[in-house]
Amino acid sequence: MALNGKISTEVEINIPAQELFNLFAKKLHDLQHITDRIHEGKVHHGDDWHSGDSVKHWSYTIDDKVITSKEKIEFIDEEKKSITFDLFEGDVSQYYKILKINLQVIDKDDGGAIAKWTVEYEKVDENVEPPNGYLEFLTKITKDSNHHLLNA
Repeated sequence: MALNGKISTEVEINIPAQELFNLFAKKLHDLQHITDRIHEGKVHHGDDWHSGDSVKHWSYTIDDKVITSKEKIEFIDEEKKSITFDLFEGDVSQYYKILKINLQVIDKDDGGAIAKWTVEYEKVDENVEPPNGYLEFLTKITKDSNHHLLNA
């Protein structure tokens, strides 16, 4: 059984790609007020929420369990509306040596968009399951964010 892998999902949204991308790239701190899956987020190290050297501490629910991790933004591509988050330490490190989450938001012709989430991981050993619960979590926060931005 492989220790490394990638899993992905796509979520259709009713808002332009730029709106969802801006939420994750420039207003990440708002997520804890938009979805009930995120319990707390705070800057652990650094000056702000969005610079490359800032580290955030998160508490969130995956598979009905409260999980903690630290996170930093590894890469942002404004043109492609893509952002990669690196999750580490906390509960995450018990299961994964590497856990990176990429969001790319792609406009559709009808004014909506597709949020494509890819989770790249390396398990600590072969007994650990792939992080499938993260796909459900990402789908839920995307739908909650879509609803919030539609009604803003």
